[in-house]
Amino acid sequence: MQLLFDFFPVIAFFVAYKLAGIYAATVVIIAAVIVQSAIQWIRHRKLSSMALISGALVLVFGGLTLWIQDEMFIKWKVTVVNWLFAGGFLLSHYVGTQPVIQRMLGASLQFEHGQLEREQWLKLSWMWIGFFLLLGVSNLYVAYRFSTDIWVAFKLYGVLGLTLVFALLQGMWLAARMPVEPRALQDGPSSRPAAAGTGIEDPESPGAAHTGESQS
Repeated sequence: MQLLFDFFPVIAFFVAYKLAGIYAATVVIIAAVIVQSAIQWIRHRKLSSMALISGALVLVFGGLTLWIQDEMFIKWKVTVVNWLFAGGFLLSHYVGTQPVIQRMLGASLQFEHGQLEREQWLKLSWMWIGFFLLLGVSNLYVAYRFSTDIWVAFKLYGVLGLTLVFALLQGMWLAARMPVEPRALQDGPSSRPAAAGTGIEDPESPGAAHTGESQS
């Protein structure tokens, strides 16, 4: 349900486009983002930085699309959001005590025998930076080389699909690097390592995770 909620604006945009075209879809995604933000505020009494950035850019680029009647503004929004996220993740390597990805996921990843080291968090952050940059470039390529119909399909299926695949690969990467309990010392000639367990809760975010974010 959380995933459906995160991508609600994108799905609403796609449906509205199929029914009434790009400008009606732009109105719908603006309204959907406002509703989504209101629900998040009511539930949590706060909005994440990524949600604020993504929502603000939907209002700005969506507003320009409707005002100037040029659909390229709403197409550029996807790229700008992803590149801003990439810049924010990179900046956090040098400003503050923890990378953004560690602040987002550190409390949600409950390892039985410790936490990931900073070097591993930085590697994970670089993966997200590369993903955001690639997603932004891919969006521009589709926007300028193909029809609006194909771009809208890419926005729903491509961005969503790539984000899910990347999140799955990230989960596999994290699972392979879970801290494990050191080998127990025993009086006998041999010892057996204790099994490690993990409990991973669903993190808040686009992402995205946006990527995300909902790549609204």
